[in-house]
Amino acid sequence: MKKYIFLLLLSFQGILAQVQFEAKVSKQTLGMNERLRIDFSMNDDGDNFVPPNFDGFKVIAGPSQQVSQSWVNGRSSFNKTYSYFLIPTQRGSLVIRQASIEINGQIYKTSPIRINVTAAVEQPRDPNDTQVSADDELHLVVDISKENPYINEPITVVYKLYFSNNIGITNSRELGKPKYNDFWSQNIDIKQFVVEHGKYKGENYRFVVLKKVVLYPQKSGKLVIEPLSLDIDVQLPTNRRTVFGQMVLAEGNKRVSAGARTINVKALPEAGKPEDFSGAVGQFDFKVTPSKTNLKSGESLDLNVSVSGKGNLKLFTLPKPVVPSALEMYDPVHNEQVSTPLSGMTGRMSDKYTIIPQYKGKYPIKPMQFSYFDLASKSYKTITSPEIMVNVLEGPTASEGTVAGNSGVDKKAISSTDQFKFIKLKTNLTSVNKKDFFGSTLFYSLTFLPFLCIPFIILFKKKKEAIDGDLVGNRIKLSNKLAKKYLSEAKKEIGNKEPFYIALEKALHNFLKAKLNIETSEMSKDKISEILLSRNAQTETVAAFINLTENCEFARYAPSSTVAIQQDYDKAVAIISELEKQI
Repeated sequence: MKKYIFLLLLSFQGILAQVQFEAKVSKQTLGMNERLRIDFSMNDDGDNFVPPNFDGFKVIAGPSQQVSQSWVNGRSSFNKTYSYFLIPTQRGSLVIRQASIEINGQIYKTSPIRINVTAAVEQPRDPNDTQVSADDELHLVVDISKENPYINEPITVVYKLYFSNNIGITNSRELGKPKYNDFWSQNIDIKQFVVEHGKYKGENYRFVVLKKVVLYPQKSGKLVIEPLSLDIDVQLPTNRRTVFGQMVLAEGNKRVSAGARTINVKALPEAGKPEDFSGAVGQFDFKVTPSKTNLKSGESLDLNVSVSGKGNLKLFTLPKPVVPSALEMYDPVHNEQVSTPLSGMTGRMSDKYTIIPQYKGKYPIKPMQFSYFDLASKSYKTITSPEIMVNVLEGPTASEGTVAGNSGVDKKAISSTDQFKFIKLKTNLTSVNKKDFFGSTLFYSLTFLPFLCIPFIILFKKKKEAIDGDLVGNRIKLSNKLAKKYLSEAKKEIGNKEPFYIALEKALHNFLKAKLNIETSEMSKDKISEILLSRNAQTETVAAFINLTENCEFARYAPSSTVAIQQDYDKAVAIISELEKQI
């Protein structure tokens, strides 16, 4: 019985036991010159371990494997660990992704770990870091020519790697290029590294110049030069020797940083600053040179404006010449012949203007001024070019006042001359800033117009329904229209007896329908006379109307002349007009 109870307890222990697989790091924030240790540990033996890719890191050691197993009071404990040593290859927030392992046929994964990598820092060595050290034998130093310059005054930054005679260097890698914020920078290429001898903190070292940079500060105040960090593969001596007595060298790795440096930049003085000062700092020479001064109208000359010397040549603009309006000046062609050695920019910068005269005469090009801040005397200096007289020997004569203005000012005087009469002076320009249709007055008018028309549509519909419902009125309108129609037809048929009297008779009948509201079946002579007299018609007019209707019936079958037909038509028009007035 005890045996079964013991086996039952063991089975419960196996059920309750949980498999753990996790990743642990030595630190979650480190500098570019520090190393990171990461351990992947499990409490049960597993197979097929798959590490993460370590994006943003470089593996410098590992994996190393450690296994421990113990029995305490009848209970066993197991631990298995895979360890790696990493160094970051970039700054920022990096993620070490999941590792996986297979335990008892099931796949387990670790949780991702976020690591924050900062600039190089000065910290004591990590006690978990077991890599061979070369701290006392290797140093990265930055030399700065001046730490208190003016704005746009060049400073040189030289990075030197000092190493003792006891170690060797096999390779080096730059870990992220430093950013020179608020500086204009120029790297100087080093084609070949040369090993030189010098002293570092009073001791003899060898050194190599790794990087040279020329900086021009662009604003005043305290500006920070970010540190340069290097990953260097080194060879360190050991106490072991080969069978031939030669010392055995151990391969190692070290990250070194030059550290951040602060530059205190001075602003240029405001006292004595010229109005035309464009930011030139250094020592310069200024010249304005024409290609020729005597030419004909239509010929061109080149005006070369140049500045040469030593200073921030690429960081300011050249002055622009002012010429009379009779000289047409085109946009300049810019040319730079500037080199940047370790001492700063030097060379020549120029703008070449093409100028074409339009008229005969003499035209002055005003003197030009160029101002700069001289670092030697710490004061502003101004160079003034001489006036240039352009003599145009042949060509049309300019109108009075044409040459008075500057280039681009008196264009009207030029365009009004005979030479430019072919140019159309009036234009039909339309604004490019057109208002949107959406939201405009027209948009809202067209939107609400259908709603405003609804009451009118309703009134029109009701009016039409009332008109359509008035049967008597519609019949009267129709009869009146037919009376006019047949009377018009009768006029057309005056030369044809029978069609004339038929149309005239229909016109009279429809007139009676329209005015008396009676049907054709009710049209007896007595009925017509009674109704007309009741409507205040005169007796003579009623008798004439009855006589005309009788004459129409008789004339259709009796011979008649065209004169008689015309008389009957005129009589019908006169009787109808009289009846309309009387009734």
